[in-house]
Amino acid sequence: MKIKGLRWWIIGLIMLITVINYLDRGTLNYMWVANIEYKKVDQINPKIKENQAQFLVANNTYVLLSKGGEKVIQKAELVSFKNDNQIIVNRQGIAYELGIVDKNASPEVASKQAKDELGTITIFFMIAYGFSQLFSGKLYDKIGTRRGFATSVLVWGFADALTSLAQGKVGLTGFRMMLGLGEAGPWPGTTKSNAEWFPQRERAFAQGLFGAAASIGSIIAPIVILSLYISIGWKYTFVVVGSLGILWIIPWLVINKKGPKEHKWISDKEREYILSNQPESKVTNEVAKSWGQLLANRKNYSVILGRFFLDPIWWMFVTFLPMYLVEEFNLNIKELAFSAWVPYLGAMIGSISGGWFSGYLIRKGFTVDKARKTAIIVGGSIIVPSIIASVMAANAALAVILMAFVLGGFQFTIVNIQTLPSDLHCGKSVGSLAGLGGAAAVLGTILAILFAGQIASWTLLFGLLAALVPLSLLSVFMTVGKIEQIT
Repeated sequence: MKIKGLRWWIIGLIMLITVINYLDRGTLNYMWVANIEYKKVDQINPKIKENQAQFLVANNTYVLLSKGGEKVIQKAELVSFKNDNQIIVNRQGIAYELGIVDKNASPEVASKQAKDELGTITIFFMIAYGFSQLFSGKLYDKIGTRRGFATSVLVWGFADALTSLAQGKVGLTGFRMMLGLGEAGPWPGTTKSNAEWFPQRERAFAQGLFGAAASIGSIIAPIVILSLYISIGWKYTFVVVGSLGILWIIPWLVINKKGPKEHKWISDKEREYILSNQPESKVTNEVAKSWGQLLANRKNYSVILGRFFLDPIWWMFVTFLPMYLVEEFNLNIKELAFSAWVPYLGAMIGSISGGWFSGYLIRKGFTVDKARKTAIIVGGSIIVPSIIASVMAANAALAVILMAFVLGGFQFTIVNIQTLPSDLHCGKSVGSLAGLGGAAAVLGTILAILFAGQIASWTLLFGLLAALVPLSLLSVFMTVGKIEQIT
């Protein structure tokens, strides 16, 4: 049996698991804090399947009953109102249900607690994620992408499903660290897989498809996760979303049996097309480089420092965007679900177009060096003005549209930086350098989150991210020299 375009099936499966990856990653962030609305009634009727709120004059509280039957008693001064006080808005979510945020605190104090505690949990997630980035690259270089992906997905799928058992901050943190250990693998793994399955001129586009899948996952995450949260609660949401990756392993192991050199399902024409256009295929007796050897070469710092400065932009949006929209624009859970996806639509477009653009320039006769650098400059030029404009937006609709340009420019740039390991190295070192770059990105993100804890203003916090762009671009251009295979 021969499958036409087998390389596209491989990247298609990687795209699918990347979508699932971002669903798993978004579970905690989207269910952490949410504005839940209740219709004010004179007397609660449990038979009516809608959220209801009854005011108790005697103790100045509201009895809040969800359509799922969950009852909450809330002080009147801690709720807000809409539609001439006919809609009661109560801030809920995992942070409140597990007592991580003081239910009796003022909105300002509770908001700071929620932000700080989510930041702390995310830092531990990032520590595990960064540790895994380092060793996942080496692991994938050693055992291959087939077994590497299966291992990563098993770890993070079970981690997300088991989060339903968490009883407090310690449990949440532990399961999120386990999630980070698994979720880091596909980043160096995809770079390595693309180096194996694609000719050099198509690698940035393949990397762009991978980045687009991350954006698609982020697009559907608020809708899927918050819809599940409303319907079945946060515990079962973790179980459902965590199970998806485990099911994905079945088609992955069936289709991705071997690399293009040995796979029985690949056509001779496609095999020849892939292998004849890979510069590393001309290298014989290849030996994987150690971390010390990689760190000793200045060119490799284009990946390490470039991602150290640029990746925090993405992670700050992924981590804090839901809370930002809830607090700055007072969006309820449904409004959040149908607006938080917009920035990631821009990211998807930027990811695909960034990969396509550098490939187009190569086909037009540009060198790989000039094509990658041009694409990186174009993407960076989009990010900075878009960030400044987005933090000045007067309403949520305009803010999320401008943020779509921010994340679109980010992805346009990052897919080309993420392709550099395969431009600079042969197959056995690609995953290792990609892993070092991922670990540097994690370190930069941890420092950014710690810095965020010292800034009370959301506007100032997101605005300062613009300064990271020129630092990233300068790091790339000052270290890489000419983009070519390191001999």
